[in-house]
Amino acid sequence: MADVTGGVTSLTDLPDPALPPGPTASSVLASDYFQSYSVVGLLAVIGVLFVAVAFGAGRLLRPVVPTPEKLLTYECGVDPVGEGWAHTQVRYYVYAFLYVIFAVDSIFLFPWATVFAAPGYGATTLVEMFIFLGFLAVGLLYAWKKGVLEWT
Repeated sequence: MADVTGGVTSLTDLPDPALPPGPTASSVLASDYFQSYSVVGLLAVIGVLFVAVAFGAGRLLRPVVPTPEKLLTYECGVDPVGEGWAHTQVRYYVYAFLYVIFAVDSIFLFPWATVFAAPGYGATTLVEMFIFLGFLAVGLLYAWKKGVLEWT
């Protein structure tokens, strides 16, 4: 015979309609999840406020006495003479760019060395690294053939 009360054996087992329902497991997990983000958000707001207060205090406390000499363009202690345009050699940037490329690529060699030492990864990792070094070599040969590496 089925229970007509819906599993309620006494009046004390019934929920009080005046009280809100208790938290469920999913709502507790969600509140913990968003609480961790609220801490990060609070720290971000505090950081932004700290920077804003520092800039505001600097602006309020600094002396402002504009003179014609202070309003001149200043470059390394040399008074500006002539035009402000100067031709910049692109090769400096090309060398810097090549250095950054190869420096970043060399950083990938360190994790490779640690994985290569792990058992079971030797041959596969070695083949992958030679493919990677092959791409670097092709890029270097391309730059050399284009004359990018010649200084004069």
